[in-house]
Amino acid sequence: MTRRRLNLIGTAAAVACLATVLGQQASVAKPTPDPDPAAPNGMYSAMQRDLDLTAPEAKARLSDEEKAARTERKLRKELGTQFGGAWFDADKSRLVVGVVDDADAATVRDAGAAVSQVELTEDQLDTYKAKLDAKKAKAPETTPGWYVDVVSNTIVVQSRDSAADSAKEFAKRAGVPADAVTVKSTTESPRTFIDVIGGNAYFIGGSRCSIGFSVSGGFVTAGHCGTTGAATSQPSGTFGGSSFPGNDYAHVRTAAGNTPLGVVNDYAGGTVPVGGSQDSAVGSSICRSGSTTGWHCGTIQARNSTVTYPQGTVTGLIRTNVCAEPGDSGGSAISGTQAQGVTSGGSGNCSIGGTTYFQPVNEILQVYGLSLITSGGTPPGGTCTGPSYSGSLSSGGSAIHPNGSYYYSGSSGTHKGCLDGPSGSDFDLYLQKWSGSSWVTVAQGTSAAADETVTYSGTSGYYSWVVDAYSGSGSYTLGTNRP
Repeated sequence: MTRRRLNLIGTAAAVACLATVLGQQASVAKPTPDPDPAAPNGMYSAMQRDLDLTAPEAKARLSDEEKAARTERKLRKELGTQFGGAWFDADKSRLVVGVVDDADAATVRDAGAAVSQVELTEDQLDTYKAKLDAKKAKAPETTPGWYVDVVSNTIVVQSRDSAADSAKEFAKRAGVPADAVTVKSTTESPRTFIDVIGGNAYFIGGSRCSIGFSVSGGFVTAGHCGTTGAATSQPSGTFGGSSFPGNDYAHVRTAAGNTPLGVVNDYAGGTVPVGGSQDSAVGSSICRSGSTTGWHCGTIQARNSTVTYPQGTVTGLIRTNVCAEPGDSGGSAISGTQAQGVTSGGSGNCSIGGTTYFQPVNEILQVYGLSLITSGGTPPGGTCTGPSYSGSLSSGGSAIHPNGSYYYSGSSGTHKGCLDGPSGSDFDLYLQKWSGSSWVTVAQGTSAAADETVTYSGTSGYYSWVVDAYSGSGSYTLGTNRP
């Protein structure tokens, strides 16, 4: 669910600790700087390694990308059917939006984005791609996939044929105009990332895949990992639904005793909290977690991509330049704190690099009617046995605890907050940590419910809780636990 945080939370970058609290913490004294303000969860180091960034550049990029995502949503609504696609220009740290009508250029610039004059709207591009999808059974063996490329404003059809004649003929027979197609030579031979080896993650008989994101009652993963009704172990469960090929998504219902948490393993000894599932723009950074190769980052190259595997064609995928290998299938792909998708397949490996495709997570949630578990917390109603606080808020108001101040944790451990809001309201809960120069959000619960439970595993330092009345008014109680 998209949340407004203009006067409360600056940028929602929980794991990367980028979000600064604007304004409402002014009355809270600044504590002594944290003696160990190192970037948590391994995200900065992975982005430095895979995107060739410094730590400050990684911080700035995540912040810029979050702003770009908000701007893209706004302009997508305002321009409607005239929207010509959008992408994040990392070199200039800005969002670029395609316009087909000169009259829309001013609207784009007023929103703080750059303008790119294009011939085709995003809807037109999607329509052309749908024509290719409808003829996927006729695609030549030398064409491993195709996707909407918003930067070139064309449909990119990949070809392993150096002459590319077969790819062009395929597009022509599908009814796509030649000037709307770009044929790109490729060496890709996409395969699904599943391997019959031992490991952590979860198992389906003798096969291993990776958990995507925790949802109510279980987790989502890739459809090629198992068919409906298949049993899983570690954690134990059953595939409640699965679709592959065509799609590549599945839902696993976990057995009693397994506790889904809204976090992602960063393979650096920590976890990345999941704050929501807001789509990031093309060009944005994206990091992937999987049980074979761990944590790797890259950028989003395209959305709505079609890929042909040996088992069949899958449509609507996110194309990236993140690496992955067999066994990483089904694993999490996240931008900042926003869930993007689950690992489907791709080409290459993490020694030479490659291309990886992800099934968008929001489609999985919609198809199966699932709720994403966010913020590293369990669903509302958890138990907190430590200090408790209470108060009353009007809609749009916020309060800081403990009692307008902060607390110090002298050791690493788990921080937990249990918010009981007024019936019928939508109250949210944030945990913030002092970075040495500002307050940053490290975990959050922002569901549409009155109650929230937030759990965060952190190092020593100064912390505070923020209760926000997103909508509705009334009294609340906040229970807490601290290391």
